[in-house]
Amino acid sequence: MLKIGTLTLDNRLMMAPMAGITNLAFRRIAKRLGAGLVATEMISAEGLARHQEKTLQYIRSDPEERPLAVQIFGSDPRVMAEAGRVVVDAGADVVDINMGCPARKVLKTGSGGALLRSPDRVRAIVSAVRAVCPVPLTVKMRAGWSVDQPVASTIARMVEECGADAITLHPRFVTQRFAGRADWGIIAQVKSQVRIPVIGNGDIRLPSEAFDMRRQTECDGVMIGRAAVGNPWIFRDIQDLEAGASPQTPTWWERRKVISDHFDLLTGLAGEERAARMMRGLVIGYTRGLPHSSRFRAAFTGIRDRKGLMAALGDYASLLRGSLASPRSRPAAATDVGPDEVLRGPERFGLCVGHNAS
Repeated sequence: MLKIGTLTLDNRLMMAPMAGITNLAFRRIAKRLGAGLVATEMISAEGLARHQEKTLQYIRSDPEERPLAVQIFGSDPRVMAEAGRVVVDAGADVVDINMGCPARKVLKTGSGGALLRSPDRVRAIVSAVRAVCPVPLTVKMRAGWSVDQPVASTIARMVEECGADAITLHPRFVTQRFAGRADWGIIAQVKSQVRIPVIGNGDIRLPSEAFDMRRQTECDGVMIGRAAVGNPWIFRDIQDLEAGASPQTPTWWERRKVISDHFDLLTGLAGEERAARMMRGLVIGYTRGLPHSSRFRAAFTGIRDRKGLMAALGDYASLLRGSLASPRSRPAAATDVGPDEVLRGPERFGLCVGHNAS
């Protein structure tokens, strides 16, 4: 377990805030599969402070996903404090301040990663939000603006002094965006400088790498972002490893159920047609490495509703079933999952193979 302020998490695994990804639907999927803490995508403090209806949609929540961290961004301490009040009133279990986003539209407002160039503003923002925030307050940051401005330890000590309950560190510099390698040594350095929990983030693609990060840095928890998109089972796999069990490759039936559930949850948020459009990008991750997955993804582009989704899923199951009876047409790649693996155990979910299976 991991304690952040007054909140105790079930485990040390967290889902990173990701723009356009970590909506309510995805958060519920991640929580079901083992994330100890899920987070909203980054939300504009200005929109929250003005109570804009479109912005308030981002903080819609469900008991299934709790505890929930709401991440806010902005550059005005007064506005950030008001945004903090709004999300706490809406039921946020954690308020997280973004100090690492490298997107140009965020940086040009002096928010996100740009704050790392303004220590005085960092101090003012964290102090202002802390003053109105009765729930745990965290900061997600990067190593600094650029390689010649490594301010992670300085900023970490500052936000701790201002009352933050934990720090999440992505050890790349803002100017790097997502290029190069995350320097986990910077996480270890920050961990040695503060007393509050330090959460490591960056370049965890495999379950074993979560343990590598904790061993190398002594960080208190691990936050996973891009590796969980299309593979939310990574949270379950890490817990399996921790319990001494081998991670199990998800069968097609597990993938199928999660794809179907994800679509239904998105439909509840945005309606069937928009849910279908949103799923087109997500299905790439859900089917990565599976045999004939390119055919399934091509068919998926024409889906408009749940009926079309289930037909495509059924057709793909039939294709996998047929591939069991004939040799593969090419050598298996290292990341491929064989049809016998993805089709094993359909009875586990009460499903049957075929076009009409639901």
